[in-house]
Formats: sequence, C-alpha cells, structure tokens
Amino acid sequence: MKQLHDYTQRQLNDPAFRAEYEALTPEFDIVRQIVQARAEQGLTQQELARRVGLPQSNISRLESGSYNPSLAFLKKVADGLGKELHVEFRPQA
Repeated sequence: MKQLHDYTQRQLNDPAFRAEYEALTPEFDIVRQIVQARAEQGLTQQELARRVGLPQSNISRLESGSYNPSLAFLKKVADGLGKELHVEFRPQA
C-alpha cells in the first residue's frame, strides 16, 4: 500500500494527473463512506448485499470503483446500512 501511496504522490505533481485525480474525489469519497460504514457495522459484502437485495458482486464492484451506481442503487445501499443518502451541489473551489 505504501508503494501505491508513494506513486500517487509523485504523480500528483503532473497537472493533468492531478486534475483527473481531483475530478474523481466525489466517487472515492462515497465508496470510502460505504466501506467504512459496512466495516463499523461488522458486515461482510455478502451481508450488506442480502440486506439490499442484490448480488454480492454488485457491492464488490461498487467498492472497487468499477461500477457507476445510480442514485437509486446508492439509496438502497444507504438504507441497507441504516443511513440517509444526501446529495448536494456546492460551489466549485
């Protein structure tokens, strides 16, 4: 993991890489929040999938970042975690 972190830090010196990396921040944030909430509740991907009523592979793809979820999907996951989903628009920095 340290090697990946070091590599990412070096790549962030490239303005094009940094722009793409920062553009993905919202996606990374939602995945991080889902994984954290699942871990805090001691749930496996399979258990969360059962709560949501979807295959475990859908949760795996979501957490790996290889799936672009709809708001309806995120709402199901939030409900399965006992959370509320909030979407908002903020001024650009």
